[in-house]
Amino acid sequence: MEFPSTDADLLEQAMAGDESAFLVLYGKLKAGIFRYAFYMTNSGAAAEEVVQEVFITLLKEGRNYRADRGDVGAFAFGIARNFVHRIERRERPYQQLPEDEGLELVADSLAGQIIRNQTSERVRSAIASLPDHYRQPVVLCDLCELSYVEAATRLSCAVGTIRSRLNRAHSLLAQKLKPLRNSQSLEATGTEGCLI
Repeated sequence: MEFPSTDADLLEQAMAGDESAFLVLYGKLKAGIFRYAFYMTNSGAAAEEVVQEVFITLLKEGRNYRADRGDVGAFAFGIARNFVHRIERRERPYQQLPEDEGLELVADSLAGQIIRNQTSERVRSAIASLPDHYRQPVVLCDLCELSYVEAATRLSCAVGTIRSRLNRAHSLLAQKLKPLRNSQSLEATGTEGCLI
């Protein structure tokens, strides 16, 4: 079976009950929505929940899609953004930035992998702790690799606003990650634990 060339056509056919059209649309949009939700929530389970909810909503409320407001991907992103906000309101009281634990540099490759994983977790946690208006541009531009124009379209703001928010967000992240950077530089120079 040959599929329509546009996502809007796929959405229309999926809402009409065409499972094959739904699967094609799902395949096109799923990865981007998951990546956005994962970086916004710092949780794989929450990201999976968002993906599921977005596609259920697309099937139920896809008739609200308007081509003059953007593509189907932007419409799905808007739905994902709303679900991320709901999850944040539900989960925010329970999230904390991990305590700074002095990581020891060890030669063992398994321990090195653990350290890299902990560092990645600290960076993701730092991003997740940013205020929403700074976190959104970081996730879209830095992690999902959208252009400033695409991010501005998704967030309904000017390109200059994206640039200024990214600049401020990068400054905040640098402050939040400074203890991590300092501990890594001490480990690299072999002066960890020395008193000068």
